[in-house]
Amino acid sequence: MFLNNYHHLKKKEIYAIILLVTFSFFARIPVIIIFGDTSLDNEWGVLVNNLIEHGTLAIDYLNRNLLKYLLPNVLMPPLYAYYLYFFSIFNLEGQNYINLILLSQIILASISVIVFYKINKLFFSQKISFYSSLLFSLFPLHVFACSQISSISLQICITILFFYFFFQFIEKKNLISIIFFSFTAGLLILLRGEFIAILALSIVYLIIFFKVSIKNVLLIILISVITISPYLIRNILVFEKVTITQSFGYNLWKGNNPNATVEGTKKEEIDLLKRIKSIQINKFYGINFDKVYLDKAIEYIKEEPARYLILFVKKIMSFLLIDIRSSQPNYYNPLHYLPVLLIGVTSLIGIIISDKKSYKLNYLILIFFTNIFIFSVFFILPRYKLAILPLQIIFTNILIQYINKKFFNKNKIRS
Repeated sequence: MFLNNYHHLKKKEIYAIILLVTFSFFARIPVIIIFGDTSLDNEWGVLVNNLIEHGTLAIDYLNRNLLKYLLPNVLMPPLYAYYLYFFSIFNLEGQNYINLILLSQIILASISVIVFYKINKLFFSQKISFYSSLLFSLFPLHVFACSQISSISLQICITILFFYFFFQFIEKKNLISIIFFSFTAGLLILLRGEFIAILALSIVYLIIFFKVSIKNVLLIILISVITISPYLIRNILVFEKVTITQSFGYNLWKGNNPNATVEGTKKEEIDLLKRIKSIQINKFYGINFDKVYLDKAIEYIKEEPARYLILFVKKIMSFLLIDIRSSQPNYYNPLHYLPVLLIGVTSLIGIIISDKKSYKLNYLILIFFTNIFIFSVFFILPRYKLAILPLQIIFTNILIQYINKKFFNKNKIRS
């Protein structure tokens, strides 16, 4: 009897996963056909072209035709550039090359949905896990993301894998779980430089609340460092400095200057342009470029701290809910802003009523607010919302679970 029930449940889970993958895959095909990018633009095009033509990751920092010097990139995280470069080995040209990339992003989204379903099963019933994963799969902003040449699709997939392996490590604490957890952490550092802070916070959390041994902590750090080491060594040799990216100053200025809104700005002032033009053109250009912006951003913040504190709060609110003054095209399309606003409200309620004794949930809440704090120090673009969407859906599930328990006498959330 027990075995029959077990096999029945496993069969239902397999059907659920197949349905989720099917919906995820086919919902994105027409979106790519209608809205899909047709070329590699801006910095991604420059980076990939230089990898193909010159075998080096070089970038033009201000469209000043500096690429003849092949200035080594330190501004952009490298992983997505190498991801795009990988597909060049198939020797496809034009739209066929772009379509292959977009198709790969559909596959990443489908993988994300499966893993997200598995994470939900740690906390919720199979029914809630299925429908919340379906919501994640079909969330308009998530669907649209696959049609764009942007690192966000790769980021979502690896982030969800990171959370999954974090919980696997908690449960098993074996070598395999440590390897996968640390490897995904390393990839995320190569994709988003600020993830170093998230990993450090996660390690501290593991030590305090899950009593992870120092041996395992050192192993996590070692594997993460090994993962990033090829690019880290490249930067040490080129820039004589231990760094993955050097863009803190530029991003801080972009979100904190007199012309900045919640979305930031790229409009440089005359004084700033003069400083940039005075930078010596050599391999250290990127390092010095970022320092100029850092100095200017700090200068602005010191002059008007109250102004930028208010702007910081506005960024937080726009990230949690919506930006009421967005300049992005189609931002106020109801298919975009209504789901974003609704999930923002329901997730906050879910956090408030969540079981504060659950270390697993508390970890997700901690990472949620850490992400919001980090992004809000800089600037908020609509696609950044996807970085916290999986967590928002999980917190919304807590609200749904609470309503079920309160009014329909359903089982409470799992610890």
